[in-house]
Amino acid sequence: MENMEHAQQEQEVEIQEEEANHLLIGKLEECGIQKADIEKLKSAGYYTVESIAYTPKKALLLIKGISEAKADKIITEASRMVPMGFTTATEFHERRSGMLQITTGSGELDKLLGGGIETGAITELFGEFRTGKSQLCHMLAVTCQLPLTMNGAEGRCLYIDTEGTFRPERLLSIAERYNLKGEEVLENVAYARAYNTDHQMNLLVQAAAMMSESRFALLIVDSATSLYRTDFSGRGELSARQMHMARFLRNLQRLADEFGIAVVITNQVVAQVDGMAMFNADSKKPIGGNIMAHSSTTRLSLRKARGENRVCKIYDSPCLPESEAQFSIGPHGIADATEA
Repeated sequence: MENMEHAQQEQEVEIQEEEANHLLIGKLEECGIQKADIEKLKSAGYYTVESIAYTPKKALLLIKGISEAKADKIITEASRMVPMGFTTATEFHERRSGMLQITTGSGELDKLLGGGIETGAITELFGEFRTGKSQLCHMLAVTCQLPLTMNGAEGRCLYIDTEGTFRPERLLSIAERYNLKGEEVLENVAYARAYNTDHQMNLLVQAAAMMSESRFALLIVDSATSLYRTDFSGRGELSARQMHMARFLRNLQRLADEFGIAVVITNQVVAQVDGMAMFNADSKKPIGGNIMAHSSTTRLSLRKARGENRVCKIYDSPCLPESEAQFSIGPHGIADATEA
């Protein structure tokens, strides 16, 4: 019996190693990089070789104790280990065909999204209050833990809450729908409350450390923009706000690239008051400007429908056609739309 358990544990370790699509930064020690310098890189939030390879040299020079010569050597060795050159479209297509998609709980919504929420990319949900943004986030925090046979990703969830809307009891009710153990579901969700934009940024450093040690499938930020509306005010701080937001969104994309996770962010909307508002049926537009628009891979617009039904529209996507689908919010999470 003990031998069987030991064999099963070894098999699980092998599976985790195969699933890991990143190299831990400790690998650089084999290339002659000093252990002390590796610890300095870790303290700055770099936990994988990919994170070094994707980072510009000037960012490494900001780390205390990393000279220009050291930075050159570190980047050179990291670039040798991480493929960053050209590849054929065939090879890239094969890589993309192996990427996971996380079910939303609604068959119609999954169909609209081409299978579910895409991993390795940033998906933005925006809309007014009560359109289902946070409800969808809670749903995904559970469905990402489902086995692959149930359109899950067999991974944990990291949840950054900026508005105080996270409710673990909601996760328990969704877990019942899939016959999952509530305690295990809650243990697989790492939660943090962000209190300002700098704290929000620093949480991503902790997130990188956690992802390098355990298998995560999803990172949620609900909402990515609310703190920026209060920490930065007026046109005088607009440039600083956009630069800070751009760095935050870039770090999110870096985590998606490094660890192959799905990143889901929610966004607020603002009334459009320019001359085009009278020609637009929906005068609400997402905040964040072009920085947010260019950083999100897929942008989904949510709006209210009859009763508990909501409408999701593909607002922007590199591969999905502009279309929409209805879903409902029920006691056990997101499901197909109900008849009014």
